Amino acid sequence: MTNTGICMSNSKETHGEFVPVLDADTEKLASTDALEVYREDHAFFSNKWSTRLLKWGVEERGITPVAEHERTDTQFFKIFFIFLSANFNILSFSAGTLGPVIFGLGLRDSCLVILFFNLLCSIPPAYLTTWGPQLGLRQMCQARYSFGYYGIIPICIFDLASFCGFCILNFILGGQTLSSVSNGSLSWSVGIVVIAVVSLLISFCGYRVLNWYERLAWIPVLVVYVVALGVGGKHLINPPPAIPATANSILTFASTIAGFVVTYSPISSDYTIYYHPKVSSWKLFWYAYLGLNVAIIPVQCLGAAVAVSVTNVPEWNTGYESDGVGGMIEAMLHPVGGFGKFLTVLLALSVVANVAPSLYSFGLGFQIFLPFTAKVPRYVFSLLAIAIMLPLSIVGSHKFYDTLTNFLGIIGYWCSAFVGVIVTEHLRFREGTFASYDLSCWNKPGQLPTGIAALGACSLSCGLLIPSIDQVWFVGPIAKHTGDLGFEFAFLVTALFYIPLRALELRYFGKTR
Repeated sequence: MTNTGICMSNSKETHGEFVPVLDADTEKLASTDALEVYREDHAFFSNKWSTRLLKWGVEERGITPVAEHERTDTQFFKIFFIFLSANFNILSFSAGTLGPVIFGLGLRDSCLVILFFNLLCSIPPAYLTTWGPQLGLRQMCQARYSFGYYGIIPICIFDLASFCGFCILNFILGGQTLSSVSNGSLSWSVGIVVIAVVSLLISFCGYRVLNWYERLAWIPVLVVYVVALGVGGKHLINPPPAIPATANSILTFASTIAGFVVTYSPISSDYTIYYHPKVSSWKLFWYAYLGLNVAIIPVQCLGAAVAVSVTNVPEWNTGYESDGVGGMIEAMLHPVGGFGKFLTVLLALSVVANVAPSLYSFGLGFQIFLPFTAKVPRYVFSLLAIAIMLPLSIVGSHKFYDTLTNFLGIIGYWCSAFVGVIVTEHLRFREGTFASYDLSCWNKPGQLPTGIAALGACSLSCGLLIPSIDQVWFVGPIAKHTGDLGFEFAFLVTALFYIPLRALELRYFGKTR
């Protein structure tokens, strides 16, 4: 591959000799020597407060690559729990309700869309988790090898907006659910603040605490759903007859479901960069793939089932009209009395398992967006994110369904285009080999691709993407007849355009890595 313009002079084969695990607790992110090296590169470490946080186990590392000798974590199963807990919550439940509530689908059609499109769209994020152990690069940092040092910046704007959007939706849901338990004495705004503070504490600590929390967070949520089915399942047995589904409603709901899961792609390797490079890529893929689908599919189907039946159960309908989805679930659990309120609080807090990873990755995306902030500790950006998201959550709390539908539809488009570029780069131009990445170039603009090919492919794909969009605010001429095909075209057309454009880029800028 030396004639393709992809430099390999300083690259390192990541599947060489086995590096022994240095410590039984492989979740400890760096040895004393590693911290000393990191301290030399970051003047911020001179601050006594920052040093104290390090001793408490708070992770400060941002987008700095993880050296091979630091990739010692052999507990590869943890990625299963990261994705399981992040999606085993009330937001997944709410996404499932969109089929009947917004798109008028029956239970069978909603569940079929949920099943098929989650199985399909969880492939990219599961695949990208396998890159972390081999490269030690955060996902958006790795994308510099396609989009370039500066070309990735506009992509980061979409990425940061996605983080904000998901966190805002979770804050709203959690706040509404807490409010429903208090019978209105606790306002939605106060509930939102409570959820935000708890999420901040988890994300603030970083990789080690995040993994510990995600390993356990799904358990109480499972109890909540089992009890809810036990006391309310009788109302789900005979759903009302559904009107025949149209292709338009099915494909538009499918686009929403795709936007829910494919958006993990820009952060997938963020949680696997400390894994040992000897990990089986297939095993890691299946851990991530199952973690996503074991959580999302059953919970979204449950949401669809409850949404179909809610009009037939006056208590559920009253709870839904007063406090949204959270109020509806509180009404389902009402027959078990005070224990039901306790379970509702647990369900409200379930969104923390989704928000905390988002806040964690927000800081990493911000350092790519503004490279001069790379020396600022990661946790500082979690504080910044909360300052941005809290007021937006409070303002948008009374338009939850409109916000959820529009948001999930939009973010699926850019993520599909992003995946099309980086996967095509890896499989077509680097022949699927990680040794073709010169890791010494990760922060050297002149030695990375220009980004012309990547941004050009994304831009050109809009010619077919925009006419295929079906959203509340715009329906393209193609979508009027077919439904929303935006995320499918975003991936396919971007990948097809990228191949000739990248070939031209390599021809005229052959020094790129």
